[in-house]
Amino acid sequence: MSDTENLVADIEALEEKLALARSSITKRFIGQERVVDLTLASLLCGSHALLIGLPGLGKTRLVETLSTVMGLHGNRIQFTPDLMPADILGSEVLETADDGSRAFKFIEGPIFCQLLMADEINRASPRTQSALLQAMQEKQVTVAGENRKLDAPFHVLATQNPIEQEGTYPLPEAQLDRFLVQIDVEYPDRDTERDILLATTGVEEDAAHEVFTAQELIDAQTLLRRMPVGDSVVEMILDLVRAFRPDEPEASDVVRENVAWGPGPRAAQALMMTVRARAMLQGRLAPSAEDVIDMARPVLTHRMALNFAARARGMSLARLIDETAADLTRAEAAA
Repeated sequence: MSDTENLVADIEALEEKLALARSSITKRFIGQERVVDLTLASLLCGSHALLIGLPGLGKTRLVETLSTVMGLHGNRIQFTPDLMPADILGSEVLETADDGSRAFKFIEGPIFCQLLMADEINRASPRTQSALLQAMQEKQVTVAGENRKLDAPFHVLATQNPIEQEGTYPLPEAQLDRFLVQIDVEYPDRDTERDILLATTGVEEDAAHEVFTAQELIDAQTLLRRMPVGDSVVEMILDLVRAFRPDEPEASDVVRENVAWGPGPRAAQALMMTVRARAMLQGRLAPSAEDVIDMARPVLTHRMALNFAARARGMSLARLIDETAADLTRAEAAA
């Protein structure tokens, strides 16, 4: 078989396995297929995701289920204002041996896992957030002057409550940019809530089953990077990202009037990866322009900001992104 045929066969095999994983997850996380797909996309891309949603919408349940299905060792940290970096990273303690000798021993913190749930991450102080930032970016932590590698693969799924902001520390832009996507977890519709009610209040519940191993996920992340992306899709990604930078010639008047600062190159990288993941989750061998438009909001929302005047007028980033992406699509179709 040629290299191309091997690549196609590998992608098709992975797509079948992803379908099994997705089916197992949605049995326990009911009616939130969009959230499941975006979370799986972040894992396939080897990155992190920020989940925004009210308490009680199943975010913790989703992470626990993902840990089982993807074969990952998971931990959870409940972030609070008094949480210290050592509570996450671990610390050295002085240990006395049987012969009376003493030596420092490192006790690993909960960050030494493969899937970390950072619950209400914005409740931690900037000092604690900075410790997590190094782990997210460099896949290692520094304790007592020594660099310690984290397990591979390493992913952070962080949550935020969108309405309760008292006593919180907003994440700095540098840390927000480390999250591949922002996932909005909404209320379920009536039929979905009925299904949740029946599925979770009986004697037994559907159990999640392991579909991947950690090594298989690493192999899938490597395969994703081999998926071809057409020149037209690459150009559309560049057009879309650059259209939201108010100082660029490509920016529209609406963007210049409303956007304080736009997304950087990491946004284009995130789109390049997530469009591949979306195509793979839908059983396709290459991404399309539709994938770019669909991933625009989760990739761009947390990487740009409205100016004061736009916020005062009630403008929303989601609406601005959707309208600009639609205008770009129409312009390219006309050309």
